[in-house]
Amino acid sequence: MGLFILRRLGVMILTALCLTFIVFWLTNLYPNLEKLAKTQGNFRMSDEQVQTYLGNRGYTQSLPVKYGQWLGVLPGYVIEGTDGETRARCEANGAPTEDTATFCGILQGEWGQSTVFKDDVSEIVSTRLGLTGKLMFWVMMVMVPGALIIGVLAGMREGSRTDRSLSTVSIVSTATPEYVSGVILIAVFATPLFGMQYFKGTATSAMDDATFNNFFLPVITIALYGMGYIARMTRASMTEVMTAQYIRTARLKGVSFPNIVIKHALRNALIAPFTVIMLQFPWLLNGVVIVETLFNYKGFGWTLVQAASNNDIELLLGVSVVSVFVVLVTQLISDIGYVFLNPRIRIS
Repeated sequence: MGLFILRRLGVMILTALCLTFIVFWLTNLYPNLEKLAKTQGNFRMSDEQVQTYLGNRGYTQSLPVKYGQWLGVLPGYVIEGTDGETRARCEANGAPTEDTATFCGILQGEWGQSTVFKDDVSEIVSTRLGLTGKLMFWVMMVMVPGALIIGVLAGMREGSRTDRSLSTVSIVSTATPEYVSGVILIAVFATPLFGMQYFKGTATSAMDDATFNNFFLPVITIALYGMGYIARMTRASMTEVMTAQYIRTARLKGVSFPNIVIKHALRNALIAPFTVIMLQFPWLLNGVVIVETLFNYKGFGWTLVQAASNNDIELLLGVSVVSVFVVLVTQLISDIGYVFLNPRIRIS
């Protein structure tokens, strides 16, 4: 097991370096840098002025050097600009001093400054990630138990009326995008009825104090979409397990049907859905963009949209690092959990 985890960690590190380098390269293309210069300086800047602005701030260095500085494995630049000022990457407020650090990148916890929010990227990402984490927690609390119950009930008796009904519900929920179900839920449940409004169509107040009234609609919107996919996977796995030879043997021995389902079939049926459930975490982290925008909930997905639309390079890179980390960690947990659930993998 230890060697398995070490190999996975090695692959994770290489994958993270490759993915972050690709994102860094895309965000540092010249059109993006030119837009950044004109946004921070003057939209009427000439090409020479843009080059001067970028050169004074280290953007014209080679891509590997810039990536190494951003990562924190190469010393930060110290540039004497054409305007007579000396600028250092590791000194955000001015010229370098004796106390200025040599290395200042992601590995040192220096994520840069957001050009839109005028704050540390690490502070912004941690705050918005906490808000999305709260949303993800309640979505998982609703989505996972509901999906497992639907999938198990549908898979216990394949072809029955219950199976057909629950399968139809699962397909409909999966086929309905969040922006459609969200609008429908707002129109139906956030409209005042008999002078009373039971649910709010916005989740802005939930950022400070999440209640049932202001948090139910965004949670159920996301949960409904993911619930159908997990339920269908659970149903397919449960159907396969219920036709296994050891289940038939248990029936012939007179074991009651509830005991067969709970003691014999359920654990084996959860092996495949477990992987799918773990994959919901990276989807929830980046896939809630539409729902957070629809309900004006300023979480991680909302921050990603703001960074991309406003060409906030440092913030976009910070969001990308967190996204890559979450995806790789959930994949590792999924692989380890799969080994524990399926002993045949250890034997092989």
